[in-house]
Amino acid sequence: MIGGGAASSRARVSVLARLQLGIEALYRVETRLDVESFLIDAEKRRAVGAGAGARAPREQILVREEDEALELALFVDEGALSNLETNDPARGLDDTNFDDFCLAVEGVSHFVYLALAAAGERSVSALELELQAEVDKFACCLLLAGAVDPARLSQRLYEEISFAGDLDADERDRYRTANSEARRYALALARRFVLEDRLAAMLPELRRFYRLDLGGKLDHISRISG
Repeated sequence: MIGGGAASSRARVSVLARLQLGIEALYRVETRLDVESFLIDAEKRRAVGAGAGARAPREQILVREEDEALELALFVDEGALSNLETNDPARGLDDTNFDDFCLAVEGVSHFVYLALAAAGERSVSALELELQAEVDKFACCLLLAGAVDPARLSQRLYEEISFAGDLDADERDRYRTANSEARRYALALARRFVLEDRLAAMLPELRRFYRLDLGGKLDHISRISG
């Protein structure tokens, strides 16, 4: 496994650590790994997998298979982590930390999902990884914020967005699909659970969804969003 940390402060590390604990508790899974041990800085990212001319997004999971082992490294923009240290999402989500919180959720979601897939010797497509991360953003924001308008949250997550201009056609299609399918699922969750004040009943639904493969996830979204 690729390790090495860019995280340099206890408070900064704790944000990602709490996110990992929260996601694993939500889905009742356990990686037995520490996301902080896989966190790398921009210099290490360039050294292990993103050379000159490569895309350098603010969040990136690096994956390499070697000698039948899966190596992982996670990059999350240091400015985002510093902001979350200052504006801790545990004290509330607002315009000061919402975007950076979602960025951190995406990174930890990718890490946990890939670690579990590797432990189960299951392959995961890039679309499946992105779709689950988009769903995790909705779930984490909703559960952290508590009383929130789910329609407004869905709008902010899935409509008030833009895609990076340097994405190739396949990447752009993948992100658009993950975004639109997650939006459909989030709105279905809002109708069935949030607006009915049945958040506790939503948790088993999320856990079942988490354990489906890509085809199962897309079929399930189609069934419940009609």
